[in-house]
Amino acid sequence: MSRQAHGQVRRSQVVTTWGPGALLDLPSYSVIIGGLETWPRMADLDPIVEPRLAGKLQLMTGVPNPQLYQPPADDSAPWEAVTGIGVYRFPLWFVVQEEERDGGDGGGRDRSRRLVHRKALDDKGRFEGQKVVPTRFVRACPRGHVDDLDWRSFVHGLDSTCRRQLWLDERGTGGDLGDLVVRCECGDSMGMHVAADPDSTALGACKGRRPWLGEYASEPCGMPSRLLIRTATNSYFPQVVSVLSLPERASAVGDVVMELWERLNIVVSPEVLAVVKMYPEVTERLAPFNDSEIMEAIKAVRVGRADTRPVKLVELDAILAAPEGYGDDTPLDPDFHARRLPDSVWRRSSVSKDIAGVVQLHRLREVLALAGFTRFEAVTPNIDGDYDTDVQMAHLALEPTWFPAVENRGEGLFVQLDGQAVQDWLKRPAVDARLAQLMAGHERWSERRKRKRPFPGGPYILLHTLSHLLLQSLAMTCGYPASSIRERIYADFEGSRYGILLYTGTPDADGTLGGLVQEARRIEQHLEYALRLGALCSNDPICSQYTPGQSMEERWLHGAACHGCTLIAETSCEMRNDYVDRALVVPVLGLTDAAFFEAAG
Repeated sequence: MSRQAHGQVRRSQVVTTWGPGALLDLPSYSVIIGGLETWPRMADLDPIVEPRLAGKLQLMTGVPNPQLYQPPADDSAPWEAVTGIGVYRFPLWFVVQEEERDGGDGGGRDRSRRLVHRKALDDKGRFEGQKVVPTRFVRACPRGHVDDLDWRSFVHGLDSTCRRQLWLDERGTGGDLGDLVVRCECGDSMGMHVAADPDSTALGACKGRRPWLGEYASEPCGMPSRLLIRTATNSYFPQVVSVLSLPERASAVGDVVMELWERLNIVVSPEVLAVVKMYPEVTERLAPFNDSEIMEAIKAVRVGRADTRPVKLVELDAILAAPEGYGDDTPLDPDFHARRLPDSVWRRSSVSKDIAGVVQLHRLREVLALAGFTRFEAVTPNIDGDYDTDVQMAHLALEPTWFPAVENRGEGLFVQLDGQAVQDWLKRPAVDARLAQLMAGHERWSERRKRKRPFPGGPYILLHTLSHLLLQSLAMTCGYPASSIRERIYADFEGSRYGILLYTGTPDADGTLGGLVQEARRIEQHLEYALRLGALCSNDPICSQYTPGQSMEERWLHGAACHGCTLIAETSCEMRNDYVDRALVVPVLGLTDAAFFEAAG
């Protein structure tokens, strides 16, 4: 747990939900989580060694040799000093809890409450003896900047000098923006619905305010400010980079260098190595090796850190290289232990004829790091697990040198599709026609969002949809709820290698109980259930005959998919439930010839 002045959140939540810049309601205050400068010193934090992830962060952010540290742990002992993550009070405008009054027409209740700045509050945080609550409206921009509304300019215009009392009038009980009016005692007023209009300039240009980095922290921006409800889900979208730890250490000296990387990451020459060896633990661990061996190992790690290959392709190489077995041998690497399950154990019928293999990951370690964040719209990694380098995101510190990270340990299973079968499937005219419809929806989305993102391709959508269907089947028998199982989709178009990793992990334990791994033996039963689930939805034929390119609902990235059949918890999905279409997996009503699999018997 990470301790704040008046509240706590889990370590993993700091990385995935409540990182620097997030807006949070504590029991007594509304705050914004402080930047890394408000955290304890790096020497007081627990380091995480994962060079491949650090290398990806370096490429993504430009920070040289970034380090990874876990958020501070909670120490609930009363005699210990309180340490944790700093927060700042935000917003600075409040609504006075005035006494309610009847509307007069018998149709509801109207309220008028004063808007006051924090400077007007007394030492007890009250205004004229009355309680106040933070206003739920702030202004922000997609780059992560956030600021209080300039309430006076909103009501009077930019050139007004009026300083009379402001009121927030609420008409009715719905809380809709159309029922809210900001009024000044001088007689001017403005409805809050004006601020919600995306084409309105009532909120002015963004001033680049970054209150999580300090009271006066800002940077040039100038984007149009947008109204943000601070408790809304679109107020904070963390950009999390994750990798699986892989057995890349090939020698004894490499093992030692990895373990001492926190000290050795600054070594660029034998002279610097001699200085670092002044640490007793470094001298003791490196004693069996000469300086040339050590420098070669450091160079190998650093090259690995700058590896520009996509995250998932490196992981796919390691998974497919797993030897055949049952996983009952002693793990050589406690972070990664995978075995390809013999076909005779799981293959029983023709339903799995296009499944090339099944791999059990008895042990895996996933490391997640928070690189930055956006507001209003999430930026997801591409299908290779990397973020585009041109994405503009908010920084976690004024001058970041390290990033918050957590590690999850768990288990999983990997299902590989036959590459040739996928290539033959792509050549079918019906598949080509269906992909054209999905691409039309993708282009509509790009046009509306004014963003360019490459279309993921048919194999990815096939794998992604199949993953959602299998996950729902596995959750019924493996002992884990569906929300705790996550996916990683692997689509190597050049190598014709396609697979799905379904895994679970937790930061609170060294491993799991094997329930998910053992379901690999029953993969055919799960596949049959998944195909039956995908063939008929309770919302058919509306769901099955949905055309994304002509959508009036603006669900442009969905094919035949809805919450009745295919969509899952967003904590489990790597694409936020986008790019799914069960018509590519199994025949559905009105579209029977674009499916990769035949209908389940």
